Amino acid sequence: MPNIPVALVPGHTNVQTGEELRRNILDVTVNHVIENLTRVPAVATAQDEPPARDIVYRGGFDAVNQFFYEKEWSDGLPVVPPTRQKIDAFLRFTDFDADESLGILLPDSRAATIWSIAVNGVMAGCRPEHMPLLVALVEAMADSSYGIEHSGNTPGSDTLIILNGPIIKELGFNYTQGVMRDGFLPNTSIGRFWRLYLRNVAGFVPHKNDKATYGNTWRVVVAENEDVLARIGWPSISVDMGCAPGQNTVTISRYTGGNVIVSVSGGVREHMLPYLADAVVRQISWQLMFVVAQGLGKLRPLVLLTPILAETMAKAGLSKTGVKQYLFDHARLPASQFQRILRDWTLKPVWDLASQAKLGRIPKVYHESDDPERLVPLVWEPDHYMIAVTGDPLRNSAYVFAHNGLRGFPVSKSVKLPKDWGSKLAARRGNT
Repeated sequence: MPNIPVALVPGHTNVQTGEELRRNILDVTVNHVIENLTRVPAVATAQDEPPARDIVYRGGFDAVNQFFYEKEWSDGLPVVPPTRQKIDAFLRFTDFDADESLGILLPDSRAATIWSIAVNGVMAGCRPEHMPLLVALVEAMADSSYGIEHSGNTPGSDTLIILNGPIIKELGFNYTQGVMRDGFLPNTSIGRFWRLYLRNVAGFVPHKNDKATYGNTWRVVVAENEDVLARIGWPSISVDMGCAPGQNTVTISRYTGGNVIVSVSGGVREHMLPYLADAVVRQISWQLMFVVAQGLGKLRPLVLLTPILAETMAKAGLSKTGVKQYLFDHARLPASQFQRILRDWTLKPVWDLASQAKLGRIPKVYHESDDPERLVPLVWEPDHYMIAVTGDPLRNSAYVFAHNGLRGFPVSKSVKLPKDWGSKLAARRGNT
């Protein structure tokens, strides 16, 4: 609605005194409301959006990139011009019809077509054989549980893609040292595709629908080390999400940030796990709103463990379930601090743990006594912690992500390989 009349309150209401707010509303906002109600709004201009198959530009590499940048179809880095020949190469790696839609994506309410996936995959620098993964990612993006409509919200959170299955090795994903670093084509280009698709199809453009205060850039794909998981008998993230073992899957969720935890050393129960629990607590503050208010129990913190840490914990007799239980039992805050973060610091309307527990809206563990210093968990149950094993196999480090709750809730989708996947992949390798 490009011509909708809007009356603004100057500044931000949360940092004004009562008198300042009253003066701003009466002297400024009310006048704008009256003006908007008593004049005809400007005529809305039509969006300049070409049909899917139209050739939008003819020219050399530099000229194409300048044109795409001016149209806001680019993330500012050079894109691969999406020629018909390149798009067709991607379409050969899916059994979906090019015009098939996987859903309607907010905020622009545009159809997520297979054609548009191929176009943005080309632009991002992906390879044709990545197409099945791109399709699975857009299926996850279109899942209502994920909440794509919140992709441009204030915290500026960004999505992390976790990959599982044999396709990790088939397509050469990095899953060891530097797993979150760019420099590996599959991890990097597919991570970039995600942000391009949000921009060009969903419609999240900075200074427009993307209202992140600071924001992050796109994150490279993180692949789990399934060799280590098999060796220690731990399930993968995808199995935790309900997928079959050995299935090619993508899991997405949105995080506001994270922190690496280095030198996780000493005894497993005496030193490692307490250090890890403390790190989880330190990453979470305003996100507690997703525990007791918005979404009710939708917080899903993510912990990445390097293989050597996971192996050390398994050798000490801990399953992944055991690690999650430890975090649930020990990554806790005093109830007074939990409530203070929501009540005094972030001005959330729901913060009283006792009243919420008595009403049955949150688990009883949040009000086992009236002691204000009682320790309460950060999530409703142990399985709400997500744990992945990946990264440098020679480093004893972890990484903790702060989750954005229901505004980017975890979703997993299986990867649908095309018929004759093996022969098509072999042919691609023979041509490159």
